[in-house]
Amino acid sequence: MASENASIPVDELTKPGRLDVVRNRSLLTLMLGHATVDMYSGVIPLLYPLLTDEFDLNLKTVGLVSLCYSGMASLTQPVFGWVTDRYGSRWIGLALMWTALTFALLGLAPSFTALLLLAALAGIGSGMYHPMGAVTAAAVIPDKQRNVAMSIYVTGGTLGVAIGPLIGVAVFALFGLHGTLAMVIPGATIAIFLVTQMKSVASRLKKRAESAKEDAPPIPLKPMSVVIALMMLRSWVLFGISAFIPLWYDEMGYSRLYYAALSTTILLCSAIGAVGVGSIADRHGRRKLLVFASVASVPAILLFAQFPGIPAFFTAAMIGLLAASTGPLLLVMAQQLMSGRPGMASGLILGLGFIMGAVGVPMMGAVADEWGIQNAMRLWAVIAALTIVVSMMLPTDVEVRRLSERPPVGREPNVQSHVSSAEA
Repeated sequence: MASENASIPVDELTKPGRLDVVRNRSLLTLMLGHATVDMYSGVIPLLYPLLTDEFDLNLKTVGLVSLCYSGMASLTQPVFGWVTDRYGSRWIGLALMWTALTFALLGLAPSFTALLLLAALAGIGSGMYHPMGAVTAAAVIPDKQRNVAMSIYVTGGTLGVAIGPLIGVAVFALFGLHGTLAMVIPGATIAIFLVTQMKSVASRLKKRAESAKEDAPPIPLKPMSVVIALMMLRSWVLFGISAFIPLWYDEMGYSRLYYAALSTTILLCSAIGAVGVGSIADRHGRRKLLVFASVASVPAILLFAQFPGIPAFFTAAMIGLLAASTGPLLLVMAQQLMSGRPGMASGLILGLGFIMGAVGVPMMGAVADEWGIQNAMRLWAVIAALTIVVSMMLPTDVEVRRLSERPPVGREPNVQSHVSSAEA
């Protein structure tokens, strides 16, 4: 009865027993948009070798491109999260269109300053899409399948980042730096599709947001801070590894195709791992899984830094499966802890994660300029070790559920209706 899905309200669509996650058209549409907007993030590291030649940059300054793009995306996500909670996700298609148009102009930048400005403008579109997409994805899936369904949605972004380097290699080999102009085509096409497919869902989410914020429970600051801290450390490690793989392997004389394939290995394994991790978490809980992933990722990163070349494909796969696949679990946990403000929760967890990752790239760029890229890579394992301590401080699923069900003062009778609406 797939044809009925377009006409049923969101609340009906999310009832257990009425939804097959992998056949949910709304979720798959959001996943496609997520893949497209994050594809541009995957292309940026492929620009680094071209930009260092074009503008005579060093490793520290070329990292500023990532800082401007990811930094602006990060800083604006909490703002757009608040907008989503208040007005719904009606502008989600515009977010993707804006990203595509501004990214296309990067290759035409007349100066390094103009390049940084355009990168920042492109980041605004990414900052708009992520909280809107995460809130909408959470609203069209039932609570009992939320971890695996959010993993599927986030996998779209991971796949986008994964195919970005492969697309970038082909486009820049044909057109050079001006190949960014061709990158407008997928973004504009999917943006139009997104607008037409999600219009009715976005309008219903606006009504839901208006009713949900009246019963919003208080924010549990301590557990929320732990979730954010873990996401920030995780992002710092993953952003840095992804950003420096092209530079490191270019320095060692490998081809662009080789290091694009290596970057893609991490991301594809992350996508595969995310779905598996989400399914396991739905059955056995999140905290144990996150602690295990944190512990196991440290030796994987050390081995990746120590043994470049062919062995790196195996350790890259381990990094993807262990370190990069856990983001959806943290996103769902944040949304549940701030169940009356899912847009703000998504904006905070994603935005601050992006900020830490973006700031960490030029910081480690300075280390790489001084002591070499391989030594900078080894430092990521030290930072990954910190995630072990933080993950042990996470609340259990039972504690998260209890905190999300706390009623506002004077609103005790409305607790159950709020929970079913906000977490459905």
